[in-house]
Amino acid sequence: MTSLELTLLYLLAAVLGVVLCRFLRLPAMLGYLFVGVLIGPNALALAQDSADVRHLGEFGVVFLMFVIGLEFNLSKLRAMRAHVFGLGLSQVVVTVVLGMLGSLALGWLAPTLWRMSWQSALALSGALAMSSTAIVVKMMSDRLELESEHGKRVIGVLLFQDLAVVPLLVLIPALGSPPEELLREIGLALLKGAVLITLLLVGGQRLMRWWLTLVARRKSEELFVLNMLLITLGLAWLTELAGLSLALGAFIAGMLISETEFKHQVESDIRPFHDVLLGLFFITVGMLLDWRPVFQYWPLVLVLVTLPVAFKLLLVTALAKGFGASTGVSLRTGLYLAQAGEFGFVLLTMAQNERLVPPALMNPILASMVISMLATPFIIQWSNRIVMKLVSSEWLLQSLQMTTIARRSINANKHVIICGYGRCGQNLARMLEQENIPYIALDLDPDRVRQATAAGDSVVFGDASRLQALIAAGLGRASALVITYLDVPGALKVLSSARGHAPNVPVIVRTQDDFDLERLQQAGATEVVPETLESSLMLASHALALVGVPMRRVLRLVQEQRDARYNLLRGYFHGSDDDTVHEREQERLATVTLPSEAGALGRVLSHLKLAAEGVRVVSLRRSNGRVVDPATDPSLEDGDTLVLSGRPEPLAMAEEILLKG
Repeated sequence: MTSLELTLLYLLAAVLGVVLCRFLRLPAMLGYLFVGVLIGPNALALAQDSADVRHLGEFGVVFLMFVIGLEFNLSKLRAMRAHVFGLGLSQVVVTVVLGMLGSLALGWLAPTLWRMSWQSALALSGALAMSSTAIVVKMMSDRLELESEHGKRVIGVLLFQDLAVVPLLVLIPALGSPPEELLREIGLALLKGAVLITLLLVGGQRLMRWWLTLVARRKSEELFVLNMLLITLGLAWLTELAGLSLALGAFIAGMLISETEFKHQVESDIRPFHDVLLGLFFITVGMLLDWRPVFQYWPLVLVLVTLPVAFKLLLVTALAKGFGASTGVSLRTGLYLAQAGEFGFVLLTMAQNERLVPPALMNPILASMVISMLATPFIIQWSNRIVMKLVSSEWLLQSLQMTTIARRSINANKHVIICGYGRCGQNLARMLEQENIPYIALDLDPDRVRQATAAGDSVVFGDASRLQALIAAGLGRASALVITYLDVPGALKVLSSARGHAPNVPVIVRTQDDFDLERLQQAGATEVVPETLESSLMLASHALALVGVPMRRVLRLVQEQRDARYNLLRGYFHGSDDDTVHEREQERLATVTLPSEAGALGRVLSHLKLAAEGVRVVSLRRSNGRVVDPATDPSLEDGDTLVLSGRPEPLAMAEEILLKG
């Protein structure tokens, strides 16, 4: 193939792999591995495992380490030090030590099947210690578990694993040296690494901030991106020149930039290069897998899948328990970290290049790692049932949690349930308190819950995506449910639970933008409030006022824009204190619920000619909670609730038409 044809093949394979994984709701990395196996020399043989392709794949690792370096900052490590340097350090060290001993013992018991030097055992144990950051973090984010007790421990361990890659990147190339030079090479590699890292980190941050400021003042996006590529690849080249790995230099570059104010800009600029080249790396890893020996030695592959996963599960569970976690939290942490990881592939590939992995074992080991990662989404999905089945005390703990929520909400009626007690949820709670409206908030951050409870706020620890927590919070008695966090999958879970149990309770959802507007409305959201729209309206109002537009006109323009976007803000619901002549003539909202004997049942909206009476149908909600767009001209059913907008007299006539026909 020509270079262009080969490039097109890789791009086509990558696109198909990602599309397949999106369809199956699996991480894109698994798609890259699958298409790599498919197009590789051991399957369809559409592409060969050339040195040029592997070299390009190495750049994927470079940018992966750069992004990991960006994530490391002293404040983050300090905040999570108990989990990172306690549980994380213990997991890596114990896994490497026991993994080495197990590999050497297996080689002694079955020398014909598993011949292993201590250098090879150390390299493979380093790969065994890694778990998949990409898969686990993505699934925890979708399941709203990042702030949970087991979520914090999982993130802490993953952070230390990423950090532990750095010495392993220095150590593995030295392990491939001749035996008589091994100790000298290891000592020299560690010394060079320590000197280089010290020089770069001591004076590097000040120099990096000065240089990035100088480049940013040129106000050229192209120059800034080119500068990022130069820094990343330049430092990677320096570390390789010093006899270390490319990835180590990229990691240092990321750490230097992470302490500057340019971190977030750099992360967004470098992301496309990172994603594309990392995808290419996983394709090249997939191309290494030869499926024929895998089927030939399937018992060995089965053992290599089962033993490491079971070993890491038991080890992490025991360590988490030893560091003070409950049995349920410990088991969940072990289940989430039992699989192989992307850095395991990096270390395995490096070990193969140094001839530390016996060729006969490369394919079974690679296949076992891929299979364990494929199983991870299903293990995490079933983790709660596994924990409930194996840990009897977990039922009691969850029952106590539900009891705590129910005790706080037992006297509440017509209250508001706030899902998420971040800044947005707290602002809403303050406004509800000013209007003497009761509320109860559910949040998964125990520190936030503890501080807010101590301050007298009505907030409890609970997962709003679980129906039991919503029921305990009094969903059936609530006047409204508000989802304040910016997570569409999480909001859809809450909507599904709320609509199934209390279809008549209105639900307001906060989103970043309006891309998922229809999806959320179809799921049962009464109103969706995009932050981008509200910020643009505030920006416009300030700009209009500053250029001389009268404030009354500014407020009217903003209200017109809101009226055009939010159905429920067109007019207002009439109260007993709205008794002035002016207020009686203003457009207002009214709700009409159709009983079984209503005259309008079975008729479509357009036949009722409500618009001719000066009344507009704002929204229509079925008795099961499903929202129907009035513009589709639906027929009316028993239990439908209509929100009407108009002046008092036309509203009264419209209600009579709906009820009497």
